[in-house]
Amino acid sequence: MSDRLIQAAIVLLGVPAALVGYIALVEWFVQRLPDKQQPRVRPWLWIGPALALLAFFLVYPTLNTIYLSFLNAKSTNFVGLDNYAYALTTSDSLNAMRNNLLWLVFFTGVTVALGLLIAVLTDRVPYESVAKALIFLPMAISSVAAGVIWKFMYDYRPAGQPQTGTLNAIVGSVGVTPQPWLIQQPWNNGWLIFVGVWMMAGFAMVILSAGLKGISDEVLEAARVDGANEWNLFWSIKVPMLSSTIAVVATTIVIAALKTFDIVYVMTNGNYNTDVVARRMYTELFNTRNYGRASAIAVVLLVAIIPIMIINIRRFQEQEAIR
Repeated sequence: MSDRLIQAAIVLLGVPAALVGYIALVEWFVQRLPDKQQPRVRPWLWIGPALALLAFFLVYPTLNTIYLSFLNAKSTNFVGLDNYAYALTTSDSLNAMRNNLLWLVFFTGVTVALGLLIAVLTDRVPYESVAKALIFLPMAISSVAAGVIWKFMYDYRPAGQPQTGTLNAIVGSVGVTPQPWLIQQPWNNGWLIFVGVWMMAGFAMVILSAGLKGISDEVLEAARVDGANEWNLFWSIKVPMLSSTIAVVATTIVIAALKTFDIVYVMTNGNYNTDVVARRMYTELFNTRNYGRASAIAVVLLVAIIPIMIINIRRFQEQEAIR
């Protein structure tokens, strides 16, 4: 117990003391520089520790992963592009990429559309806060917990047996044959995507609702005076003025779709043609212990995300230039 108290004291007192000492040292050094150089040097020294941590925890692992992707399973011999050929040509990998494409299209499209629809329908209604709180509630749980919940919801027993799954109990009560939701292909991917939409629709709703409230009432009233109905207001004013917000939300959802892992891993473990790229990487790393192939798949996933991030950064720069 005494060792833990000492460690806690070091963390609580030592870290702030080290930070204050670093700042004092930086200022002591900067004050001895020429006046013209001080404004240029001070920001870099102040953010120096953050840049060092960023390099250690992000840049170095990324470069090391790229390096490992050119080595064999045990990282002992150079194999060139063999791991990338495996990641881009084998049936298992192609199936995972196809499923990721389904997530990319349907998860993103449905989540953004549903979030926008809910934001518009609940805007300025008496029960707005309650409705939004209930829709946002799934964001309070983890993807693993959501996967466990919906795995029980989709649970299947053969016809004639007691149904423990909520959905099959409901359809069975009206005389419909119980359905193997997570086994029946290709619809099982859709049911997995639905779980992702259930979780992320609240996030999209909150961001889009904030953007919606930023639209001036005077603009909407002027359009109504000119004869525009609510449908015209939505497509001609609200959607164009929310375009930047929609782009930010869509970018976030796209990245989440490309990195999908938890829901698939918990609910099907990639079986029944539901595998995705992130789970494929996990299998190669922890099940087959092939570090080269796992690294190659990770690099492919990184390359797929980079263009989206570049687009998002450019859009942010354009908005800052307008401001």
